[in-house]
Order: sequence, then C-alpha cells, then structure tokens
Amino acid sequence: MASILVGLVAVALVALLATRGTSRPIASQIVGQAAPNFSGVTLDGSTYELSRHRGEWVVVNFFATWCTECRLEDPQLQQFVTAHAGEPVSVVSLAFSDDAEAIREYFTRSGATWPVIPSDTGRVALDYGVTRVPESYIVAPSGLVVQGFFGGVTAAELDAVIDANGGLSVTGAGVGR
Repeated sequence: MASILVGLVAVALVALLATRGTSRPIASQIVGQAAPNFSGVTLDGSTYELSRHRGEWVVVNFFATWCTECRLEDPQLQQFVTAHAGEPVSVVSLAFSDDAEAIREYFTRSGATWPVIPSDTGRVALDYGVTRVPESYIVAPSGLVVQGFFGGVTAAELDAVIDANGGLSVTGAGVGR
C-alpha cells in the first residue's frame, strides 16, 4: 500500500511540474529592440525567414531535444499554435547545440505543427543572447522584441504577453532588422 501511495505522489508531482509554468522573464538587452532577422531550412525542407512574418506576433523559441524542460514545453507551444490557427500569430523553434537527426526524430514523434530549424550554427542564438534552453522571445508585429523568457513557457503566458502589448489587433510595419 505504501509503494502505491509513493507512486501516486510521484505521478502527481510530475504532472504538476509538467503543467506549471517554469519560465522567468528575461532582463535581456534585446527586449525593446528590433528582432534580429534570421533564416533557415526547416524540417520539412522549406525556408523560414523571420522578416516574412511582418505584422504577426512571433514566438522565437530556442530548444534542444536533450532538454527535459524543452520537452515539457512542447505541448504548451502546440496548444498555443492550435488556439491561434488562422490568426496573425506563429511559433518558430531553433535548435540549440543539438543533433539534426535527433531533432527530426523527436518532432516527427511529437507531431509539432510549427516550423523547426534544426541547424542554427549558434549565430541566431548569439544574436538573441541565448544562454540556456528553453529560451523564448516574443516579437510584436512592429518587429520589436517585447518579452523574453528563460525556462518553459505556457500558452497562457504567451497569451498574457500578447494581451499586455495590445493584443491581436496590433499590426506593425515589419519584423526583423
């Protein structure tokens, strides 16, 4: 009986940690600045370029498949993408120090429906000042980075940032410098 109770407590703790936002806002120099533009080939072979997403809210997410917190964050990103289907909102993930084949396998299994760039070479991470994963930056339709987060973000946290910065009705001249 005691082992069952211990098992139930462990499962409850894991569920709590998996659904709780573990992110912390970043006091980054990039917040309030124009988002550095980048481009790359996604897992499906198409080219993604941030500047093509003018007038949209964009979540730029840095991750690694070996990162447990990143794996816990992915369902939240999928929930966010699904909730905003057809709206001027998107997510793009960039690999941070990871193996391209591991990334492909992971996202094939996870069913992610947003663009994933498996090979960053570190340049984009440097441009954004990334120090660990997961790390995410929210780019407003104006092209300014309005918020950054260390740790796994939730769909609710992303929505709160958009709402606090004018909501979905905000449009801008372009994304990326």
